[in-house]
Amino acid sequence: MGILNIKPSEECSYACVSLGEVMLRLDPGEGRISSARQFRVWEGGGEYNVARGLRKCFRLPTAVVTAFTDNAVGRLVEDFIMQGGVDVRHIKWVPYDGIGREVRNGLNFTERGYGIRGALGVSDRGNTAASQLKKGDINWEHIFGELGSQWFHTGGIFAALSETTADVIEEAMIAARKYGTIVSYDLNYRPSLWKSIGGREKAREVNRRLAKQVDVMIGNEEDFTASLGFEVEGVDEHLSDLKTESFRKMIRNAVQAFPNFRVAATTLRTVKTATINSWGAICYCDGAFYEATHREDLEILDRVGGGDSFASGLIYGFLTTGDPMEAVEYGAAHGALAMTTPGDTSMATLQEVEKIKGGGSARVER
Repeated sequence: MGILNIKPSEECSYACVSLGEVMLRLDPGEGRISSARQFRVWEGGGEYNVARGLRKCFRLPTAVVTAFTDNAVGRLVEDFIMQGGVDVRHIKWVPYDGIGREVRNGLNFTERGYGIRGALGVSDRGNTAASQLKKGDINWEHIFGELGSQWFHTGGIFAALSETTADVIEEAMIAARKYGTIVSYDLNYRPSLWKSIGGREKAREVNRRLAKQVDVMIGNEEDFTASLGFEVEGVDEHLSDLKTESFRKMIRNAVQAFPNFRVAATTLRTVKTATINSWGAICYCDGAFYEATHREDLEILDRVGGGDSFASGLIYGFLTTGDPMEAVEYGAAHGALAMTTPGDTSMATLQEVEKIKGGGSARVER
């Protein structure tokens, strides 16, 4: 369909398969991690959130590939995933050693921030089952060759978890492309994940290798700079006008360096406070830029997962319309809505996304 030549849904079990770690998120609500007396728990993970959004909001069949330690915490996260309707059959379960000396499940403590206080994330994910995945652990021939998927999504968070996870991503990408599955990758640069294993230099080495297998590259200006080495000229970090020609030039340079990029997309965010952002998105496709409706002074409850919800809306738009303008509008609307509710994953409905995409207001519905 369209420029991406997406396989027909009738030939596939899934609209999208995602590869990445899924953690248990502990949320202190309006409080702080360091002084909390209780937490709400959710599941979340950059790559998984995309599959979850496509299934729960957009009603498309999806699956996640990850690994858990087989204990009560792992089964709790699995239960959250099943509640979201994402297929769990491709999860690898690893025996628990009793105390987590050899393998464990990841935890992510996240506070939302408010006003001048930014959001804060403290992850506890060393030595997790997902980080220990290696080539040969997953039967990609079965997933892409026998079951079939229109789309495969993964990203830079999973690539940073260990020396072996990038190899797993590359193995999956090669298998997906072999069977005509579209491959998307969200750079999602996280300094904390790379700093102890080589920093930006290592991030660029890994991500530039994986970028050669990507059809749809997703990332903001920091992602393209830190992970791929393409600089944005003349853009102030705090008052960034991402509609400038300098940003578009960066995307053009990336596409020139990686001609396999058939689409490059990003959210356009200016952080005014933790709870007020300007928000938009842009998509480069077939030599042209397509910019979504820009929303000034967007009020935010929980920004975590907004970019992932943008990615799932973008993918939905391409899967159902093949039109890059429609795709970037779906992505921007879904990302905006996802940040109005708590947790990493979207609680929006397709009807709400369609309403916001069409210019609808927040007027009460009765």
